[in-house]
Amino acid sequence: MAQKETTAPLYTTTRSRVQFWQRRNMLPTLLSYAGMLCILVVIGLPIYWMIIASLKTNQEIYTIPPTWFPRELTFANYPEAWSAAPFGRYYLNSMLTTVIGSGFEIFFAVTSAYALVFLRFPRKQVIFIILLAALMIPPEITIVPNYITVARLGWVNTYQGIMITGIAIAYGTFLLRQYFLTLPREVIEAAKVDGAGHLQTLWYIVLPIAQPALVTMALISIVYKWNEFLWPLIVTNTTDMRTLPIGIFWLLDQEGVTNWGVVMAGTLFVIAPIVVIFIWAQKYIVEGIAAGAVKE
Repeated sequence: MAQKETTAPLYTTTRSRVQFWQRRNMLPTLLSYAGMLCILVVIGLPIYWMIIASLKTNQEIYTIPPTWFPRELTFANYPEAWSAAPFGRYYLNSMLTTVIGSGFEIFFAVTSAYALVFLRFPRKQVIFIILLAALMIPPEITIVPNYITVARLGWVNTYQGIMITGIAIAYGTFLLRQYFLTLPREVIEAAKVDGAGHLQTLWYIVLPIAQPALVTMALISIVYKWNEFLWPLIVTNTTDMRTLPIGIFWLLDQEGVTNWGVVMAGTLFVIAPIVVIFIWAQKYIVEGIAAGAVKE
């Protein structure tokens, strides 16, 4: 009996401690869920409003208080947006400049990152420091010298004029360099012993292993170039060379009145391809960015 009386309070005390720590550990979890909910509202609410606004009449959009679901569902904004601006041409221009520009950017980032990690040459660390310094320069500062250069080359209002300033971005080289540093050196050395050159090592060993970082860098490059507004606006001067973000700007003021339903429909034209690409590539993004963290 004495043993049972001693064991019962001990069991109760242990159970109370376990419950206390369980409740204490729930607090960070609840805070995490609350933070995710706030992020979901901040990001999801504008997207939801954009979708429902594209399905409303212009009169209902201006109704106060606003309605959170269309009273009268209409799809007329989509063909009106497509005909109000030459979106077919804008799509072609955006696809060409994005695909070709991102392809060149990935090529230069891969080759330069490989050289910084696997090749031996003087002042390699100095070059990397210069690369880091380039990351800190706001792109707006380079607009004037870039435009002067493009104008002297005769590339104003051309595809190459739109793409040339974005094919060598320091961030891509930095991200891939940090990922390449995590690759096992034994595999690279074994390839050299087997007689593989640098191109073979890069193509058959480094790139397949670095697929998450490549997809991440490609996605960042594609999104940036697809959504770029200021530089294409400056370097082009005809409708035939405009890109999709400029098309949205064109819809903002038609006949002195902003038809927000048409604008939101046009915005969906712009973001739909990026959403599809992002859904496909999301499994690589976190792994690629995490592996690309700074490593000494």
